[in-house]
Amino acid sequence: MKKKLIIICVLVLFIVPIMYFLYVYNVLPHKAYDSSNFNIEVYKSSIDKDEDGIDDQTDILNSVREYISKKPKYKSKYYGTGYPNDEYGVCTDVVAFGLLGAGYDIRKLLSNDVKNNRSEYNIKEMDINIDFRRVLNVNTYLKRNHISLTTDITKIEEWQGGDIIVFSKHIGIVSDKRNKKGIPFLIHHAYPGQLHYEEDILENYDDIIGHYRIS
Repeated sequence: MKKKLIIICVLVLFIVPIMYFLYVYNVLPHKAYDSSNFNIEVYKSSIDKDEDGIDDQTDILNSVREYISKKPKYKSKYYGTGYPNDEYGVCTDVVAFGLLGAGYDIRKLLSNDVKNNRSEYNIKEMDINIDFRRVLNVNTYLKRNHISLTTDITKIEEWQGGDIIVFSKHIGIVSDKRNKKGIPFLIHHAYPGQLHYEEDILENYDDIIGHYRIS
């Protein structure tokens, strides 16, 4: 009996921390809620940029889910096409393809904004094919041209699926799924071998520098 008790204690000491680690880092699935669970009205944009009958906010969310469904592999490389045309991508591509599917070509939009406002960007030599794939460039563009919102994730009613969230070295799209506190999941691509692209992970970040809504 004593031997069994020792074995159980040893297992608990090892297994509980491991399970906690796997849960925190989203290896184990998290229960998802939606806005209705917190009496939050789902935001619908009054704009339909690409005139496909779907409002921008919903279109961005649908487009980014279509992109991550292809399970892109993480690799930073240069493309003469600007947008990656193979199975690879980085965090900014999640946002770029999400916007592109809603009718917003951020490659051209950001490049034009840089041309007209060079002093606002820390870009020494312009390159339309890479400038829109840099986190801080995208943050500057969004801050200048779109709606800036709170960076406090505890103000759950101010976060909506399809919003864009920027960190000091990372970027992603806000999900319409939420955790038990009402804090939204993050749709992103952060590292090679990432298992899930939609994760309950916002509380792990303390360097949010921007939260934006396109329209």
